[in-house]
Amino acid sequence: MFIRDDIVYVGVNDHEIDLFEGIYDVPEGMAYNSYIIKDEKIAVMDSVDQNFGEQWLANIKKELGDAKPDYLIVQHMEPDHSANIGAFVDAYPDAKIVGNAKTFTMIKRFFGTDYADKQVVVKEGEILSLGTHELKFVFAPMVHWPEVMMTYDMTAKVFFTADAFGKFGALDIDAEWACEARRYYFGIVGKYGMQVQALLKKASALDIETICPLHGPVLSEDLGYYLDLYNTWSSYGVESEGLFIAYTSVYGNTKKAALLLKEKLEAKGCPKVAIADLAREDMAESVEDAFRYGKLVLATTTYNADIFPFMREFINDLTERGYQNRTIGIIENGTWAPMAAKVIKSKFEKSKNITFTDTTVTVNSALDAAAEAQIEALAEELLK
Repeated sequence: MFIRDDIVYVGVNDHEIDLFEGIYDVPEGMAYNSYIIKDEKIAVMDSVDQNFGEQWLANIKKELGDAKPDYLIVQHMEPDHSANIGAFVDAYPDAKIVGNAKTFTMIKRFFGTDYADKQVVVKEGEILSLGTHELKFVFAPMVHWPEVMMTYDMTAKVFFTADAFGKFGALDIDAEWACEARRYYFGIVGKYGMQVQALLKKASALDIETICPLHGPVLSEDLGYYLDLYNTWSSYGVESEGLFIAYTSVYGNTKKAALLLKEKLEAKGCPKVAIADLAREDMAESVEDAFRYGKLVLATTTYNADIFPFMREFINDLTERGYQNRTIGIIENGTWAPMAAKVIKSKFEKSKNITFTDTTVTVNSALDAAAEAQIEALAEELLK
């Protein structure tokens, strides 16, 4: 894949993986992206996952022939991008490794050496010349590791963005960008909205024509679309009109209440009502939907004087990612001592700008006329 004549893709597709980072289901695989910039000096941008080192080195060899890289630029030390640094050094012992001070601290932790004789230590804003190509380093700490830096090719107007603007899915799968990019963002980067905002501020000063992330496709058309989405996500804004209902149900009664609310909302003209059974559907998809919409309904049973475990996990996933600026409605169920609403509210005590609806639906075991009236009232309140 040619980004342009002198910038070439040499990454790999992984269809062997089942769980990315040991937690995220990736049925369409993953891409580990690496690029070569060819000039008077040759730079390779990042490595790939440990299982694909031979393929990656073969891709480099195929592209360069007998030419040798002068630099390996290490933007991010997470092992899916750095695992083959040692293999690269073995294959190209004369090449230098470019990183920042924190990069080399991590390299020593992973490899037992910091390759002191090969180091090119760069600072924020510093420029590395390859000849025609001038590479400016843009530091992006905690997007989403502390050593992360990005590289702006001032000549080609290409921004190499480490994990930012990445998505789940291999590159040989044709898939719409936003869905899996959103799930990736909120699952992996979402906690660090403030840091992403700082990055976007830096990026706004650059004349960018192409974005080359470490996962997912190269982005070169309608960049405003991608930048606007990242701005919305990282500022905890509302992306889509509508509402998300997340429920857990033991014997089906809480599910009936959640479905009744969905039915009433749709009948009253709610533009979109997404719904998920937290025990059976992908948790990362549910986290994604909670951030996508401005309103959320949590429906769950009281369980051991607490809330159902999958609901507890879901709320923890939201709060640890800085969930804020949202309205939340609650449907609780309990046969003798409903506690869910109280527990849920306590879990958001440290969250910013969370508004709970005045109406809380309480189901005592099964739906009855009183609970149905409360659901009607909740639907009306949510649509105001």
